[in-house]
Amino acid sequence: MIETNTDIKEEKRTVSKGSNENERQFEIGLRPQSLADFVGQEDLKVGLQIFMDAAKAREEAMDHVLLYGNPGLGKTTLAHIIAKEMGANIRITSGTALERVGDLAAILSNLKEGDILFIDEIHRMNRSIEEVLYPAMEDYALDIVVGKGPSARTLRLGLERFTIIGATTRLSLLSSPLRDRFGSTYHLSFYTPDEVTKIVNRSAQLLKLSPDTKTCEAIACRSRRTPRIANRLLKRVRDYAQVKHGGDLDEVIANAALDILAIDPLGLDNTDRRLLHTIINNFNGGPVGLSTLAAATQEEQATIEEIYEPFLLQIGFLERTPRGRKATQRAYDHLKSI
Repeated sequence: MIETNTDIKEEKRTVSKGSNENERQFEIGLRPQSLADFVGQEDLKVGLQIFMDAAKAREEAMDHVLLYGNPGLGKTTLAHIIAKEMGANIRITSGTALERVGDLAAILSNLKEGDILFIDEIHRMNRSIEEVLYPAMEDYALDIVVGKGPSARTLRLGLERFTIIGATTRLSLLSSPLRDRFGSTYHLSFYTPDEVTKIVNRSAQLLKLSPDTKTCEAIACRSRRTPRIANRLLKRVRDYAQVKHGGDLDEVIANAALDILAIDPLGLDNTDRRLLHTIINNFNGGPVGLSTLAAATQEEQATIEEIYEPFLLQIGFLERTPRGRKATQRAYDHLKSI
């Protein structure tokens, strides 16, 4: 996978919703092992539980499942929970890793009855691989073209019944034929502050910490309503408490650690605040065009659009208007309060 400048900038931020390999290993130890332990997404869990129970009662593989939502909300965790509760083996790949048709064919032909294939970033598969997936998902068959030109012919190989779980952050980039082949589609929404507090408390217990509710709330309120960010902040707070306070952890210590990271009580970091200050101070609050804003902040347009803007739009600090970006009164009030 080729990293873009946008990917690199996002990975370096403490409040990034993406994760690197070291962080993924850390997350594995905190991952809930059952649907009952999974905090939040209540409507999704009800539907998914019925879906799994019905498949188990019929002793069949589940229909294919599509999970979509922002990064860090638990799509990969849910895929592992589904596999565990179905008693199935899980194979993991990503849309970017499937570069050739042969890559997908090799994986599919080695799946056993009831196995699960989890494809992360499924929207990033190329069209030629996607077309191989259609008969595999619908008919449990693999069509292989032998030869070239007028003499070419298609061989159909049967596959065991398996389940594909696709995960995407960009549902609109999936083609209609691919979306239609999933039996169930679930949207993961942002978590409530109470839910994130519960997640922080659960993760803290697994890390042998015993924070009180106020401490968990202090971390949760700066996590952008995203479990991945909450667990990352908890890890940084734990390090600070260990080095500066002999492992003691309370609300004051947690807030001190998060202040050092320059993450304010709403989860904004220096780059978020710099973007808002530029709009307010340089352009009288806007509206200002994206290209002009990019030049003023020395950021790429894609970086602003894909990394900085979504959260600021979500919390009502930024507006997109036909004439450009505009800071809201809530943004003014927040910047004055910190």
